[in-house]
This record gives sequence, structure tokens and C-alpha cells, in this order.
Amino acid sequence: MRALVTGGAGFIGSHLVDQLVGHGHRVCVVDDFSRGSPDNLIASLDTGRVALHRVDVCSPELVALTHHHRPEVVFHLAAQIDVRASVDDPLTDARANVLGAVNVAEAVRLSGARKVVYATSGGSIYGHADVVPTDESAPARPFSPYAASKLAGEIYFNSYSRLHGLDCTHLAMSNVYGPRQLSRGEAGVVSVFATAMLDRARTVIYGDGCNTRDYVHVDDVVAAFLAAAGEPGSGQRYNVSTGVPTSDRELHTIVAAAAGAPDTPTFMPARKGDVRRSVLDRTRIGTELGWKPQIDLVTGVGDLVRHLRSRRSAPVA
Repeated sequence: MRALVTGGAGFIGSHLVDQLVGHGHRVCVVDDFSRGSPDNLIASLDTGRVALHRVDVCSPELVALTHHHRPEVVFHLAAQIDVRASVDDPLTDARANVLGAVNVAEAVRLSGARKVVYATSGGSIYGHADVVPTDESAPARPFSPYAASKLAGEIYFNSYSRLHGLDCTHLAMSNVYGPRQLSRGEAGVVSVFATAMLDRARTVIYGDGCNTRDYVHVDDVVAAFLAAAGEPGSGQRYNVSTGVPTSDRELHTIVAAAAGAPDTPTFMPARKGDVRRSVLDRTRIGTELGWKPQIDLVTGVGDLVRHLRSRRSAPVA
């Protein structure tokens, strides 16, 4: 298979590229390096099966590049992912997430790619859901510009499906964590806590610590992307999650135990745009794609802490 991955030098994208290459596929990676890094792709680049291009997902260059590489499947992960940044600057958020999605849809249409798999946000698009765990039939209630822009991407891809026969699947991920995640921003709270604790720095919980999230390991998420690539999409959305609620305070305790650090967070006022409860029902993806998470939170956090420690002890070239 020939694949194109936008945001392929980033956290989730680079893990996806590694798995695609490991399965023998050829991959075109598009990334503007605003968050991603070529360092995330060193092993895959060494195989000679990856073409890396520094391109803004909103650029007309993306259309030409996609036409040249003729991918069978396009995985669209490039995005502005910071909820607070979207509240402060919604226009920049919309440019990256809405115009970026439209540009990818055009590139896919003109290149004749078989399918697009779109990374949407299960942790935000449902907003303050009436039922938790929340399944895909719940109404979308975006509570932030970021959530609105990710939902808009789904709508645009589905409109291309109706107009042009574009096959698409949307993966609504809960809070993803694992190696290569940047240690800043709410979406990376596991990495934020772990990095701060290893640095013996202060850790902060916003609100009363009772906000709940559903944490899923990046390796499980990549398995969901691979499963979705081989199936008809028809605009279907699948929640990618564990379905297990973990409060901010509970998460802090789990990370502290793995890091051997004090379990003594500092509490700060709650932030605008934060959703109180976000836990997703994963029944549909299990039934239709045969996917289920394999890595529990305690195990995954322990692996992440060991990874961060190993990077600290590695010799500097």
C-alpha cells in the first residue's frame, strides 16, 4: 500500500508511520514541523520507504504532492490540537483544522486516493454529554473552537463523500498518551505530569481534580488507524478509547507512583474550554472493526516513564 500521512512527524503520526513501514508499505509524510520533528522518524527514514516533505497542510503544494505520490490511503492527522490556544486564537485554529481538512479533501479527490482516515477529537466534540460513557449517536456539542473545527472537518469530508464518492472514516480519539508526546498542553497531561515529576518540578491540576478523562495508549490508537484503513468508511465515526474514566487526581497518583515522585499537586482555577467529563463508549469499533485496547493505563504510564528516563540517560551525540 502507498500511504500519505499528514502530521506524520508528530506524536501519533510518527508511530503510525513506523507501523506502516513495518508492514512493508511506502509512506509519504507531510509535516510543517510546528509540533513534529524529523527525529521522530529516524528509524523509518533509514528504511528508504519514507519520503518526508516539510509542507503546510493548507498549502497548494499539498495537492501537487498528493497527486505526485498517488497514495491509496491518506491519514489526516495534522492539526492545531491545543484547546486553550483555540480559545485565545480561534482564527488560527480554524485555518489549520478547517481549511486544512478542506485542502486534504481536495488533494484526495484530485489524486484518486481510495480512502481518507481522519483524526477527530472524541475528547471534545461531544462537549458536556448527557450520557457517559458517550457513544457515537450522542449529539455533537462543541464547547471550544478546537472542538468545532474538528467537527467541521468531519462535515467537510462527508460532504466530499456525497459529492464525489470520497470514502472516509473518522476516528474520534479520547486522550492519547505515550512516547514522543510533547510535555505541554492539556492534551499531553500524562507527559506533562511525568516530565515535571522526573524534573522534580511542580505539577498543577486545574479545577478540583475531579474532571475525568479516558486515556488510550498511542500503540492502541495506531492499531485503530490500521484497522480503519482496510474497511469501507461511508463517513462513519468510531470512538477510539478504553471506556475507563480516570480523574485528574487519580492520574496524578498513577504517574507519581511510576515516577517515584511525591503525589502532591498544586491546584489552580479551572480553565475555559475544559470539559468536565469525557469518557467514550468503544462498542462500535469493537463490533465493526474488531478493535479493542490492549494497554491499561498503569502499564502504559510505567512504559512512558521508563522511556523518558532512558532519554535522559542517553549519551549526547
